[in-house]
Amino acid sequence: MVARSDPRRPPRILEASHLFLLLLSLLAGTALAAAPEEGFDAERLQQLGERNLRVVEQAVADIAASGAPESLEVLLALRDGRLYRRQQDDVIVVANRVDGVMLYNDPLLGTLGEPLAEDEVTVIRVSNRIRRALSAAIASLSLGSDDATVRLAAARQFIDSPDRDLLEAIEDALEVEEVARVRQALEVARAATIASDPGQPDDARMEAVERLAEAGTSRARRVLLSMFAEEDSALGLRRDEAVAVIDRNLARWQRAQDLWYGLSLGSVLLLAALGLAITFGVMGVINMAHGEMIMIGAYTTFVVQGVLRGISPALAEVSLLIALPVAFLVAGAIGVLIERTVIRRLYSRPLETLLATWGISLILQQTVRTLFGASNQRVETPSWLSGSFEFGQLMITYNRLAILIFALVVLAAVILLLTRTSLGLHIRAVTQNRKMAESMGIRSDRVDMLTFGLGSGIAGIAGVALSQIANVSPNLGQNYIIDSFMVIVFGGVGNLFGTLVGAMTLGVTTQLVEPTLGAVAAKVLILVFIIIFIQFRPRGLFPQRGRAAE
Repeated sequence: MVARSDPRRPPRILEASHLFLLLLSLLAGTALAAAPEEGFDAERLQQLGERNLRVVEQAVADIAASGAPESLEVLLALRDGRLYRRQQDDVIVVANRVDGVMLYNDPLLGTLGEPLAEDEVTVIRVSNRIRRALSAAIASLSLGSDDATVRLAAARQFIDSPDRDLLEAIEDALEVEEVARVRQALEVARAATIASDPGQPDDARMEAVERLAEAGTSRARRVLLSMFAEEDSALGLRRDEAVAVIDRNLARWQRAQDLWYGLSLGSVLLLAALGLAITFGVMGVINMAHGEMIMIGAYTTFVVQGVLRGISPALAEVSLLIALPVAFLVAGAIGVLIERTVIRRLYSRPLETLLATWGISLILQQTVRTLFGASNQRVETPSWLSGSFEFGQLMITYNRLAILIFALVVLAAVILLLTRTSLGLHIRAVTQNRKMAESMGIRSDRVDMLTFGLGSGIAGIAGVALSQIANVSPNLGQNYIIDSFMVIVFGGVGNLFGTLVGAMTLGVTTQLVEPTLGAVAAKVLILVFIIIFIQFRPRGLFPQRGRAAE
């Protein structure tokens, strides 16, 4: 059976209407695709330099609404006076100072910056009205960033510079923020904005003061001190009470910060003194050139980093890891050379050993000055050791935390070497009774050589760590040699656990005393304390017992 078409609906007309609708939809789609995209384009960028403030405001709003990655950079440059018009072609460029040279780049094309003379560019200036529009736009861009670090930095900026025009943006960001630390910062920023605005109701400002007091940060304290309130009003009295509460909270955190600085200094002293604890505590050799072994380790790091950077810039990130074994071998080899040529002839003559090693230290310093110059050398910190993190109001840098962990690892490795290896067994045997050890077939001269090389090698890897927090110079070791001797004498000669306790005790004590008395007076006070201490305990906190004490 064949279906017949309805005579009331002509097929030709139906097909023509379908074709017409299809053609119309295609034309509409083509028109939409060809339509210019609103937002961040060359026209909006050029409008930032117009004299008409309404045009500039609209351009700022459009650039912020575009969500382009370059939007924040352009608006920040305009606010900071780094947006310029290139006179030769009227192109808007962003200025950035790199290594002392001002470079200008096109934010739309992403071209590399080029140096230009001052008469080749004209700065785009903004009025207070445009600056307020910029603040709101930058706030919306920063708070809408996918990077939590950017949002956190923006929230903290709003705490430092409260602006009532940004209150709505802060509240909108609070509704969608999920990261706890960013949300907490936004809440404080909201409280700072309300507390600083005299136009807000007193009950709202009172609630904001309570929130700032609860935050207990130095930023919240600055906001409270800057807010306007009558001294004898309830708001003014509550503000003063909140400031007092924050002061007490900050004082507790400052003590915690000083304690952290003390532990950090103690870890540095532990690394510096650990090698000396072996050569002086175990061998009884007063090695005044020990500080120069630290210096050699630091310069080895500088050389290794320079060589690796010359091979490939990417290798600079692992230069510290490669420098550790190299510095150990270089410093250890120099220590073996010193022991074989000088120290072995001066055993049981401590005064002459002291004078000889002091002369060696001067020779090593002058050699380094001849090879590298007298000025400080720069050792770059790899990205994985750069930066810091906050724990409450405590600021902890990654490089110092790494040095603390590294010092404890080195201490554990030395203890294992002395107690779980044949070399350690021979060292302890020679230390306790040299003649008996020799009668058992132990070569005491070889043990002395390896022990001195071990102590020098540990000083070398201490130099690798110190290169991250101290200036690499020929005088680097002189800053730690006296402190290293004090650590060993205080903790107990030849006792590694005493070295740990002595280093941490002196480091923490120094940092707790310095804020009150100053650096020089703190050093003098600690030195006097140790002199008095050894009058009552000449063998230190943890003296050796048995034959080793003899």
